Amino acid sequence: MLESARTSPPRHGSIRRTLLVYLGALSLIGAVLLFVAARSYGRAAADRSYDHLLIASALSIADSVALVDGQWQVDLPYAALDLLAMAPEDRVFYRVASREGATITGYDDLPSPPSPPLDGKPRLFDALYRGEPTRFVAVSRWVAGPATQGQAIVQVGQTRIAREALADDVVLRAIVAIVVLSFAALALVWIGVHRALRPLQKLERDLSLREPSDLKPVAGEVPLELDQLVGALNRFMARLSASNETLRAFMADAAHQMRTPLAALRAQAQLALDEDDPAEQRRSLVTIERNANHMSRLLNQLLSDASAIHRSHLQQFETVDLAELLHQALYESIPQSAPRPDVRLAATQGPVLVRGDALLLREAIKNLIDNALKHGQPRPGSEGGPLQIALTVAEGEGASTAVLTVADHGPGIAPADAQTVFERFARGHDAAAGGAGLGLAIVKRIVDSHGGRIDLSNRVGGGLIVTLSLPRSAV
Repeated sequence: MLESARTSPPRHGSIRRTLLVYLGALSLIGAVLLFVAARSYGRAAADRSYDHLLIASALSIADSVALVDGQWQVDLPYAALDLLAMAPEDRVFYRVASREGATITGYDDLPSPPSPPLDGKPRLFDALYRGEPTRFVAVSRWVAGPATQGQAIVQVGQTRIAREALADDVVLRAIVAIVVLSFAALALVWIGVHRALRPLQKLERDLSLREPSDLKPVAGEVPLELDQLVGALNRFMARLSASNETLRAFMADAAHQMRTPLAALRAQAQLALDEDDPAEQRRSLVTIERNANHMSRLLNQLLSDASAIHRSHLQQFETVDLAELLHQALYESIPQSAPRPDVRLAATQGPVLVRGDALLLREAIKNLIDNALKHGQPRPGSEGGPLQIALTVAEGEGASTAVLTVADHGPGIAPADAQTVFERFARGHDAAAGGAGLGLAIVKRIVDSHGGRIDLSNRVGGGLIVTLSLPRSAV
């Protein structure tokens, strides 16, 4: 349980919960908006239905108004009011008045319309009458008699009880539909979120059921949104697999390379213990010292190779001065005691800046110098010369390259060995005894990780030229 807690990343909420909350909130807002729209529609629909009856009743009464001998007469058609009796809970009010405002018949305390009605166009409005909300319509009609004419205003009102009941019925039916649709939408949201997250659950099951050594890419189709995530995961597992393979190969090679000198060292020590002759014991101790030095050099190169592998994968590069690294490598590689080798250095003026790992680049230069000092000695009877080291800058099209050249006067390299010497534990046919075959392999790995190249060629008159090129375009 403790180990699981250590390897689990900190949690910052649930995708499923977030999707459900936001989509649920969207559904709730939609339901509220639909309710408001249904309520407004129900009220408007109820008003339209009863307004037709109200207007028809007012127009029917207006048609019954006459002007005889200058006197208003109204033959009230009760059928007009019967139209409004379809709503038995409501009360109906009417008034017929002259243009001057004098009541001809009906309720004389009805509220006046906000503005006078136009001839032939009904004016609808709401008002509070006798403590009840009431819907009114007012129409005007010009009436002509034998000698005079006048304008009559007919006003009919009806309480809103039936209207509100109809509106509530419409809203209630709409609420039922909204609730059903909301639950259906939430169910679809739940199913959609579950199906959308199913590939993540499948990916989790696939990874959790794998063996620790199973680093093959994730197979199978994935949604478009997970394509980049799965691609990044596959690339990570590919790098991890390559790192593991490199580590396993290094462990196997190290075990194999260390087993032989350790066995020889143990055998020589046992032989020295069994010897009684001091001279033979001394020869055994000299052999032990030589084997110990060889094993120490081999161990140092193995550690250097492991460091190069690790730091090459990290790619933690910065701007470094290759000229300064060259001077540091020369100081660490050339023996300070006599006899000191003859080394000639030719370097360009000023810093030579490149992007790279200072430790790795210095280690590569040291390996080149060590290799030249050990294997670049002239053959017996041939004329030798100094070890020549040059650092220059080659300008190209849109980019420049730092070029480091190390030239010795040794036997050179056979054409068949020109590529194999870059392999780990591979040595040329004419190589001096005592080497481990790791120096050029380490240099090759470091140069490749920096985007450079290394070339080998034989110089005229004998000797090997190693050319190391590093790009400077990123500086």
